[in-house]
Amino acid sequence: MQQVTSDIMTFRGSHFDLGVATAKWLQQTPLLSNRQQEWKKRIPRFDIDINETYQIYQTYAPQIWDELMGLQSVLKLPTRQIILNFGHFRFTDLKESGCTVFQGQDYLVRNYDYHPATYDGRYLLYQPTDGGLAQIGPTSRVTGRMDGMNEAGLAMAYNFMHRKHPANGFVCYMIGRLILEYCNNVTEAIQLLKNIPHRSSFSYILMDKELNHVIVEVTPRSIEVRHDVFCTNHFEILTHENRNYTKESTERLARVMKQTPEHIDMHTAFKIFNDPQYEIYSKLFRSWSGTIHTSMYHPQSLTAYMTLGENKPPEMIDFNSWLEGNDLSISHFTGFIDTDLTFANM
Repeated sequence: MQQVTSDIMTFRGSHFDLGVATAKWLQQTPLLSNRQQEWKKRIPRFDIDINETYQIYQTYAPQIWDELMGLQSVLKLPTRQIILNFGHFRFTDLKESGCTVFQGQDYLVRNYDYHPATYDGRYLLYQPTDGGLAQIGPTSRVTGRMDGMNEAGLAMAYNFMHRKHPANGFVCYMIGRLILEYCNNVTEAIQLLKNIPHRSSFSYILMDKELNHVIVEVTPRSIEVRHDVFCTNHFEILTHENRNYTKESTERLARVMKQTPEHIDMHTAFKIFNDPQYEIYSKLFRSWSGTIHTSMYHPQSLTAYMTLGENKPPEMIDFNSWLEGNDLSISHFTGFIDTDLTFANM
């Protein structure tokens, strides 16, 4: 059992300036050198097309390109390296993973299951001044998001499905960022998912302030929308796209369904997700499927809840209060995780 930490970063300003602040944070951590070492092991099989990536960002997310340029202004890396490490278009180092999501009557709770070596250890509250919606949640690969909620009350999480037959498109953590950055509600998020190119196959779980909620099954080839409250790591509609082995995912889904009845309150649901005795929280870290954090979002009150590791009551952040100009009372999360694997930020 080791103690782990995630920094909480708050920022109000332009995307370029966020990139500058993020780069300065990166320089104080081993995260960037760890990512570069990982890419050396996975040299892409084709060259990065800088102009193609630039044009894609100008079409879908010009402000986020400004953020990449802010990172570059401090890190002094070639544009190719900036795109490789932070652009999240066409290039991915994903492996099979877990993750479980339940949408209650007015909240979304999620276990993020993956490998510690990929974990940023940064939770970000960002209020842009040059376009885009303010957002809260843990970052992924620095510029992406693992899950989160925006100022309009749209909450988002995603679950891995498979890596078969990838295409040229955005990676999941950047897609999650685009949803939070540009969509006010479920309807807009579905439309964005239909419009943008996708690299891999994921389910995107969405709930907005009006409590509309859906699960959007996405592959590079097709997209389907289902109205359900449970999601693990297999498709229910696009079943022909599922990976060959789904037994663990279907068994975990059955456990979630059994233990989270329709009217379960949010705090009980959080405990069921975060306490290993209920067998939703996972310790399969060496299989890239261990639970690193449990997060929860309440769209109507704009409050977010977060715990690192297992069996611990969540910290609550009043996102609405922060949007009104008030400072946070906490600067980091801590927790204990039952693995000796090294975290990327430690």
